[in-house]
Amino acid sequence: MQSLKVERPDKTLRTLALDRMRDAILDSHFKPGERLIERDLCTQLGVSRTIVREVLRHLESEGLVATSGLRGPVVATTTTDQAMQIYEIRGALEGMAAKACAERGGEAAAQALQGALDRIRKAYAARKLDRVLAETSEFYRLLFAGAGQEIAWSIVSSLTARITRLRAMTIKTPHRDVEGPRQMQQIVDAIRNGDGEAAAQAAEAHVARASQLARAALQAETEPN
Repeated sequence: MQSLKVERPDKTLRTLALDRMRDAILDSHFKPGERLIERDLCTQLGVSRTIVREVLRHLESEGLVATSGLRGPVVATTTTDQAMQIYEIRGALEGMAAKACAERGGEAAAQALQGALDRIRKAYAARKLDRVLAETSEFYRLLFAGAGQEIAWSIVSSLTARITRLRAMTIKTPHRDVEGPRQMQQIVDAIRNGDGEAAAQAAEAHVARASQLARAALQAETEPN
């Protein structure tokens, strides 16, 4: 079992513990439905029970932890229906953002997006999936910023942890390292060309494909061995 123990550099212990726990859930170190026992987490993380409780409350607000009756905190399970709702929201908002980004004069935004996309490709090539996740999040932050859609981005940001968990599943599927960046390149090219409709269609198509992959992954996750 990998060590979760927190070292003691610049960040606060609470922030470090939160980062470690979030990563452990996204990496499936803790499985959906698994109990999160405070005393065990104190030992694994090397922090106090007060910090562990604060971390669990924060993760519950992100949708990664749920309180399940007498069992206490458990790793939240994302149902297929919940995932499809998330992808519907993403498709609508990202399509809108891509269109607005292209129509606002997209060359500067396209350059920034291209840089993020190039880093995504490099991360895939190096098999650094944590970097793929981080740079993909940055790609979408730049997309909404280029579109001037601060409110829409705040809505997407409220779902960040759940989106990241789903994305952590889909990026591992066969050929996604080629298919995903290719679809994202279509978004960037349409923005660079100032073609709002094409940008929206490309963004929506990318989300639709991710939705299909997530559905299959979630169904496989819940199937008995």
